[in-house]
Amino acid sequence: MKLSILMPVYNEEARLANALKQALAVDYPCEIELVVVNDGSSDRTGEILAGVDDTRVRVITHAKNAGKGAAIKTAVDSAEGEYMVILDADLEYDPQDIPRLLQPVLDGHAQVVYGNRTFGSHSAYSFWYVMGNKGVTTAANVLYNSYIGDLETCFKLMPVALYRSLAIKSRGFGMEAEVTGKLLRQRIRPYEVPISYRARGREEGKKITWKDGVEAIWILARERVRKPKPTSR
Repeated sequence: MKLSILMPVYNEEARLANALKQALAVDYPCEIELVVVNDGSSDRTGEILAGVDDTRVRVITHAKNAGKGAAIKTAVDSAEGEYMVILDADLEYDPQDIPRLLQPVLDGHAQVVYGNRTFGSHSAYSFWYVMGNKGVTTAANVLYNSYIGDLETCFKLMPVALYRSLAIKSRGFGMEAEVTGKLLRQRIRPYEVPISYRARGREEGKKITWKDGVEAIWILARERVRKPKPTSR
């Protein structure tokens, strides 16, 4: 199996080099590729990526910032692996956890695996951020009669073909809710494994806001009531 690690990047010059180093240093149980999408960065992100010398890394550049969802779509369209996982370049997630996400797949126990953050006091920068995440996750569980622990997690591992079939339209952070809503609607329940997490604050470049939480709930409701497409005969 080959795993495509998809890394959307927007103005992460302070953390990008370390994020790449950490991702490439992991002892993965399978072949990997790291597909990095520079989503219209205006800082030194492009310069840093131009200096990467590793055959496992492929860089794609957006001329203008299009949002996380759009960057992931570009990466997925280019992915050559059978499975994919998203890894942000902000160092909030530890790539050493990726083999743990892979294990249920390799053992034949799951097709889709989510990394579940525990949000201990050492890892959450804001009470309201944590409550917002719990609120969005609870909304998904109520709407879809499911029981998942962390909808907004970046660590979503699944077959590349499955992600492509979801036809995600959200260009920003709403893609997290759209992915989960479409999976749950198809009765695909993510297998969850605990992961480590270290949130950064606004002063460190945290980009997601309360507006993204409101959008996520709207997207979940929209996907829940959307009429299925008619099947061709």
